[in-house]
Amino acid sequence: MRYLTAGESHGPQLTTILEGFPAQVPLAESQVNAWLEKRQAGYGRGRRMQIEKDHVEFLSGVRAGRTTGAPITLKIENADHRNWLEIMDVARTEKDSGGEPRKKALTAARPGHADLTGGIKYRHKDLRDVLERASARETASRVAVGAIALQLLEMCGVQGANYVDRLGGIASAATFSWDRLEEIEASPVRCLDSTAAAQMVSRIDRAKTDGDTLGGVLEVRFRGLVPGLGSYSHWDRKLDGRIAGAIMATQAVKGVEIGRGFDNADIAGSSVHDAVYYRSEASRDTGHYERTTNGAGGLEAGMTNGEELIVRVALKPIATLMTPLPTVDVVTHEAADAARERSDTTAVPAAGVIFQCVIATVLCEAYLEKFGCDTLPEILERLEGYRDFVKSY
Repeated sequence: MRYLTAGESHGPQLTTILEGFPAQVPLAESQVNAWLEKRQAGYGRGRRMQIEKDHVEFLSGVRAGRTTGAPITLKIENADHRNWLEIMDVARTEKDSGGEPRKKALTAARPGHADLTGGIKYRHKDLRDVLERASARETASRVAVGAIALQLLEMCGVQGANYVDRLGGIASAATFSWDRLEEIEASPVRCLDSTAAAQMVSRIDRAKTDGDTLGGVLEVRFRGLVPGLGSYSHWDRKLDGRIAGAIMATQAVKGVEIGRGFDNADIAGSSVHDAVYYRSEASRDTGHYERTTNGAGGLEAGMTNGEELIVRVALKPIATLMTPLPTVDVVTHEAADAARERSDTTAVPAAGVIFQCVIATVLCEAYLEKFGCDTLPEILERLEGYRDFVKSY
């Protein structure tokens, strides 16, 4: 399974082609739209989220409410494009000589963004040609793909969750529980600690007043995964590497941790590794392996081990500041204040939704690699046989 995305932040639409997704999977646009709506929510989002009301349109690969096995084409319109028709026009006009910079040009590079390095790489002096594609607007496409992947994972008995652990230096003291998912959804910052959540909201308000931005740490979990997804045999088949790579390829991410990754670096191995036990089930003349700890976060040697997958992500503050940092104008080479584009104060609550979808896409690929990718009935039949084998091993 693979996918490609195309489109600019203020272009007419985002387009995605998802190839290799199996046939016979029930799928409705409303199921994807629910995740696109979650992506746009969360305290600290900017005015762009008030303009856009994201919804997907299937242009191919889905018929009569289920997938056909053909490539799925997804379209998400940019409502804000109507305000940028002349600026984003693909044609050369009389008002535009074709040179740079053009109307509403960006020439004052924003520190922390793709502007300067992207301009050097692709030889743009109008850095809008960099900004438009580097923008996190592109993550709407990845959420749409992940929403489709989540449909298949759910049918395979897999459940996911995401929540905010830290935001703007304020940490949650709550312990995650699968019984508290409704509380996460009800929280404006997707935090289980109501006291910390209120402090996070106040911190966001203060940052907005100061023209500043905030980052944080999110946690994504999946349960119900079978052991043996991924592989130890080749570096590019290791599932932890693929998950980390997919997350690090998302805008503003600066760190990924699986399980107690960084804490484990400071303690002895006897306190790190998860002891294995076998519990007999006399009534069935069988048993199962289990661990009483999960410091590995559900992944060992590049493979799932059957325990809960736990991934933590560090998200830096958004690079566009309303109180801009010093920079240089790439046309005049004079000192300037960094450009100000409409942006969020923080995207941390929404980012957990994005990362759950990004990880779901990687997990979906791993399921299709192990159990086939033609049709849903074949996948479920093979999955059931594999579960029986695991019980008897």
